[in-house]
Amino acid sequence: MGTLASELAPQAEALAGRPRIYADANIPSGLVAFMRQQLRWDVLFVLEDDELRRAADRRHYALARQLRRTLITFDRDYLDDRRFPPTESGGVLVLWAPDDRACRGLLRRLNAAFFHAETVLPLEGRKLHLHADWQPDRG
Repeated sequence: MGTLASELAPQAEALAGRPRIYADANIPSGLVAFMRQQLRWDVLFVLEDDELRRAADRRHYALARQLRRTLITFDRDYLDDRRFPPTESGGVLVLWAPDDRACRGLLRRLNAAFFHAETVLPLEGRKLHLHADWQPDRG
Protein backbone atom coordinates (compact mmCIF):
# COMPACT_ATOMS: atom_id res chain seq x y z
CA MET A 1 0.00 0.00 0.00
CA GLY A 2 1.40 3.40 -0.97
CA THR A 3 0.59 6.91 0.08
CA LEU A 4 -2.74 8.50 -0.64
CA ALA A 5 -1.15 10.58 -3.42
CA SER A 6 0.53 7.55 -5.04
CA GLU A 7 -2.73 5.61 -4.92
CA LEU A 8 -4.85 8.42 -6.37
CA ALA A 9 -2.40 9.74 -9.02
CA PRO A 10 -3.25 7.12 -11.69
CA GLN A 11 -6.98 7.80 -11.27
CA ALA A 12 -6.41 11.55 -11.50
CA GLU A 13 -4.42 11.02 -14.72
CA ALA A 14 -7.23 9.06 -16.27
CA LEU A 15 -9.76 11.73 -15.38
CA ALA A 16 -7.65 14.71 -16.39
CA GLY A 17 -7.07 13.82 -20.04
CA ARG A 18 -4.70 16.76 -20.33
CA PRO A 19 -1.12 17.57 -19.35
CA ARG A 20 -0.51 17.51 -15.61
CA ILE A 21 1.96 20.22 -14.60
CA TYR A 22 3.69 21.13 -11.34
CA ALA A 23 4.62 24.84 -11.52
CA ASP A 24 7.15 25.82 -8.87
CA ALA A 25 7.28 29.11 -6.98
CA ASN A 26 9.31 31.03 -9.55
CA ILE A 27 6.74 30.66 -12.32
CA PRO A 28 4.73 33.91 -12.50
CA SER A 29 1.01 33.63 -11.79
CA GLY A 30 0.23 35.15 -15.20
CA LEU A 31 2.00 32.24 -16.92
CA VAL A 32 0.13 29.76 -14.73
CA ALA A 33 -3.14 31.37 -15.85
CA PHE A 34 -1.96 31.14 -19.47
CA MET A 35 -1.17 27.42 -19.06
CA ARG A 36 -4.57 26.79 -17.53
CA GLN A 37 -6.76 28.96 -19.74
CA GLN A 38 -5.05 28.99 -23.13
CA LEU A 39 -3.21 25.65 -23.15
CA ARG A 40 -5.82 23.84 -21.01
CA TRP A 41 -3.17 22.22 -18.80
CA ASP A 42 -3.98 20.87 -15.34
CA VAL A 43 -1.54 22.99 -13.29
CA LEU A 44 -0.71 22.58 -9.63
CA PHE A 45 0.81 25.95 -8.67
CA VAL A 46 2.79 25.77 -5.43
CA LEU A 47 2.09 29.40 -4.50
CA GLU A 48 -1.57 28.49 -4.13
CA ASP A 49 -0.77 26.04 -1.32
CA ASP A 50 0.47 27.40 2.01
CA GLU A 51 2.43 24.22 2.79
CA LEU A 52 4.20 24.08 -0.56
CA ARG A 53 5.00 27.72 -1.22
CA ARG A 54 8.18 27.63 0.90
CA ALA A 55 9.14 23.99 0.39
CA ALA A 56 12.68 23.06 -0.61
CA ASP A 57 13.49 22.19 -4.23
CA ARG A 58 13.98 18.53 -3.30
CA ARG A 59 10.45 18.43 -1.87
CA HIS A 60 9.00 19.93 -5.04
CA TYR A 61 10.97 17.48 -7.17
CA ALA A 62 9.79 14.47 -5.19
CA LEU A 63 6.20 15.66 -4.97
CA ALA A 64 5.96 16.33 -8.71
CA ARG A 65 7.04 12.74 -9.34
CA GLN A 66 4.73 11.35 -6.65
CA LEU A 67 1.77 13.27 -8.09
CA ARG A 68 2.77 12.23 -11.64
CA ARG A 69 3.22 15.76 -12.91
CA THR A 70 5.83 17.41 -15.14
CA LEU A 71 7.79 20.02 -13.19
CA ILE A 72 8.09 23.41 -14.91
CA THR A 73 10.50 25.98 -13.52
CA PHE A 74 12.91 28.81 -14.28
CA ASP A 75 15.23 27.53 -11.53
CA ARG A 76 18.46 26.21 -13.07
CA ASP A 77 19.31 24.36 -9.84
CA TYR A 78 17.16 21.54 -11.21
CA LEU A 79 19.74 21.01 -13.98
CA ASP A 80 22.07 19.35 -11.44
CA ASP A 81 21.59 15.68 -12.30
CA ARG A 82 23.29 14.54 -9.08
CA ARG A 83 20.74 16.35 -6.90
CA PHE A 84 17.82 15.85 -9.27
CA PRO A 85 18.29 12.64 -11.32
CA PRO A 86 16.15 12.78 -14.47
CA THR A 87 15.19 9.12 -14.10
CA GLU A 88 13.50 9.98 -10.80
CA SER A 89 11.16 12.55 -12.31
CA GLY A 90 7.91 12.85 -14.16
CA GLY A 91 9.86 15.16 -16.48
CA VAL A 92 11.49 18.50 -15.81
CA LEU A 93 11.32 21.59 -18.01
CA VAL A 94 13.74 24.35 -17.06
CA LEU A 95 12.75 27.39 -19.08
CA TRP A 96 14.46 30.63 -19.95
CA ALA A 97 12.83 33.52 -21.76
CA PRO A 98 13.54 37.26 -21.58
CA ASP A 99 9.92 38.29 -21.13
CA ASP A 100 6.35 37.08 -20.77
CA ARG A 101 5.60 37.16 -24.50
CA ALA A 102 8.62 35.00 -25.35
CA CYS A 103 7.75 32.57 -22.57
CA ARG A 104 4.19 32.20 -23.83
CA GLY A 105 5.52 31.40 -27.30
CA LEU A 106 7.87 28.81 -25.84
CA LEU A 107 5.02 27.22 -23.87
CA ARG A 108 2.88 27.06 -27.03
CA ARG A 109 5.70 25.23 -28.85
CA LEU A 110 6.14 22.86 -25.90
CA ASN A 111 2.44 22.14 -25.94
CA ALA A 112 2.47 21.30 -29.64
CA ALA A 113 5.66 19.25 -29.43
CA PHE A 114 5.07 17.22 -26.28
CA PHE A 115 1.62 17.58 -24.79
CA HIS A 116 -0.69 16.96 -27.73
CA ALA A 117 -0.81 13.17 -27.45
CA GLU A 118 -2.62 10.88 -25.04
CA THR A 119 0.54 10.41 -22.97
CA VAL A 120 0.11 12.15 -19.61
CA LEU A 121 3.85 12.26 -18.81
CA PRO A 122 5.57 12.48 -22.20
CA LEU A 123 8.80 13.71 -20.60
CA GLU A 124 8.97 11.17 -17.79
CA GLY A 125 12.60 10.48 -16.91
CA ARG A 126 13.81 13.40 -19.03
CA LYS A 127 15.02 16.87 -18.27
CA LEU A 128 15.05 19.68 -20.82
CA HIS A 129 16.59 23.14 -20.56
CA LEU A 130 14.75 25.23 -23.14
CA HIS A 131 15.37 28.81 -24.24
CA ALA A 132 12.92 31.21 -25.85
CA ASP A 133 14.34 30.50 -29.33
CA TRP A 134 13.87 26.71 -29.03
CA GLN A 135 12.11 25.07 -31.93
CA PRO A 136 10.97 21.46 -31.90
CA ASP A 137 12.68 19.12 -34.34
CA ARG A 138 10.90 18.82 -37.60
CA GLY A 139 10.81 15.27 -38.87
